[in-house]
Amino acid sequence: MKQDTANQFEAIITRCRTVFEDKLKDYGLAWRILRTPSLTDQIYIKANRIRSIQKLGEQKVKEGFVPEFIGIVNYSCMALIQLEKGVADEPDMDTKTAIEFYNRYIYKSRDLMMDKNHDYGEAWRNMRISSLTDIILMKLLRIKQIEDNKGKTLVSEGLDANYFDIINYSVFALIKLLLEGEDEQA
Repeated sequence: MKQDTANQFEAIITRCRTVFEDKLKDYGLAWRILRTPSLTDQIYIKANRIRSIQKLGEQKVKEGFVPEFIGIVNYSCMALIQLEKGVADEPDMDTKTAIEFYNRYIYKSRDLMMDKNHDYGEAWRNMRISSLTDIILMKLLRIKQIEDNKGKTLVSEGLDANYFDIINYSVFALIKLLLEGEDEQA
């Protein structure tokens, strides 16, 4: 029997947050100087690596998809923080504040996911990891277009909505990989 989605989300986010906190200890808040397009590109690199390995069926660097999806979650949270706080010329907040921002955005993402899950009937459970990867890449291309349009959209959701979706699709992939034992090539 599958765990309920809220508990699975929490288990995955606990792991992502631990990596975020450990990276803060290693690197501090150096990411505060990154502009959101730079964060978008970091997320793109990770998602593109996953897709490339899925297409090739092999990898040279023996680091699986899990660290990449965790990185996508964490960089997406950083992007949401940057959208709110703006870019700093140097690290300008303490670790405690950064974690508070992280938690706020991660739980906002969870709440959105729970609402959408209700409406869509947990359709993601029947999706392949490769499809989740493709959707993340599509969302990134949307973000890049919005960034190229200086953040303006005519009828579409903005940057933040796309980052929230990327977090949730990454969490879905991590649930499948870590909690449900799905194969990376699925």
